[in-house]
Amino acid sequence: MKVRFAPSPTGKLHVGNIITALRNWLFVRKHGGTFLLRIDDTDFERSKPEFEAAIERDLTWLGLNWDEKERQSERAAIYEAAAEKLKSAGMLYPCYETADELERKRRIAQSRGRPPVYDRAALAMLPSDRATLEAQGQKPHWRFKLSGARVTWIDLIRGEQAVETSSLSDPVLIRADGAFLYTLPSVVDDVDLGVTHVVRGEDHVTNTGAQIEIFRALGIAEPTFGHFPLLVGADGEALSKRLGSLSIEQMRDDGLEPMAVLSVLGRIGTSDPVEAVRDLASLTATFDFSRIGRAPARFDLDDVARMNAQLLHTTEYTDVKQKLAAIGSDLGEVFWNAVRANVVRIGDVKGFVDIVHGNITPIIEDHAFAAQAAALLPPAPWDNATWSSFVNAVKEATGAKGKALFQPLRLALTGQSHGPEMAALFPLIGPERSRTRLQSE
Repeated sequence: MKVRFAPSPTGKLHVGNIITALRNWLFVRKHGGTFLLRIDDTDFERSKPEFEAAIERDLTWLGLNWDEKERQSERAAIYEAAAEKLKSAGMLYPCYETADELERKRRIAQSRGRPPVYDRAALAMLPSDRATLEAQGQKPHWRFKLSGARVTWIDLIRGEQAVETSSLSDPVLIRADGAFLYTLPSVVDDVDLGVTHVVRGEDHVTNTGAQIEIFRALGIAEPTFGHFPLLVGADGEALSKRLGSLSIEQMRDDGLEPMAVLSVLGRIGTSDPVEAVRDLASLTATFDFSRIGRAPARFDLDDVARMNAQLLHTTEYTDVKQKLAAIGSDLGEVFWNAVRANVVRIGDVKGFVDIVHGNITPIIEDHAFAAQAAALLPPAPWDNATWSSFVNAVKEATGAKGKALFQPLRLALTGQSHGPEMAALFPLIGPERSRTRLQSE
């Protein structure tokens, strides 16, 4: 078994790309197959080395390792050979209409209530007409001649599918400048590289009908196809307008954990509940195409943040130590265990470092109450039981209780109205800082 993830290095990977990569990866890992990273860089104007590097960086960060890698820009001779085979068979024919002429034809067809399907006028051209145009410097683009028949296949996700190729325009496979468009290289690569399963978004269903005809015209059996519903935003709208904020790079820069992203994308749109998953092995074990629903899956960044918090709340110190050190916030295991339940992103720890070791602005509304509390601070050493005995002493001395007791102490000692359990935080703040903050004027 072999699958492929085939991004174009013309921009940054976003969640719409990654759900395709992830579903292919989970499927092939579950069955012990091969994951191919195919860089679709035939668009020479827009493809950039820095985007290719970013693709690899994002996949590596997510843990979606690949077994093989290919670049389409290095495989032009193979595509040329396939194109010549189709030309010889009369399945790939030259067309000379300009973009403006094609647009005019589309508008006329629509105004007459007909589908805007290419009229195959180029097939009726005489060789002499073609020679005249080429003598004038006009280069042809090349279209694949569809059969007009009904193409069917059994889809891994959607079941039996059919595309009426009579309702489609013959697809352009080669541009007038000689550049290959997506379709032919994709078909040729799937054959030449041994891809057995093509899993992608349902926006490719119509393409699949045309591609199956190209496979058959080349005399080759097509792979198995699977098409899943596209992601939409939390509001049900298409993601296209906000993909910049949903790039993997942006999520990484925002301090989200890779498994938080994968926990959401691995279960979204399936019959399984979205919940925090610690590793890809757990996602792989439960992955099955039969669990994917037919409705568009709603992606919400808040769900990723929620998964991120759940993961961090149960992460052991040894697993987070390096990340804490990288942001200058490694104060040891006791500190991490004290604050982790209040962390949504790892960067949140910095604020708690300031609380226990830095200078904060205490919030004191009743200075007499705070002064009494300062006088009751117990001597060192402090432990997790110290907070309880201190609070009881303040209660006895001031008569305060409940929120009127706890909230003024928290505000004075941390400068915040909420946060980690004070029993764990209080010993970390220590006697000296506690006294300074309670005596603040």
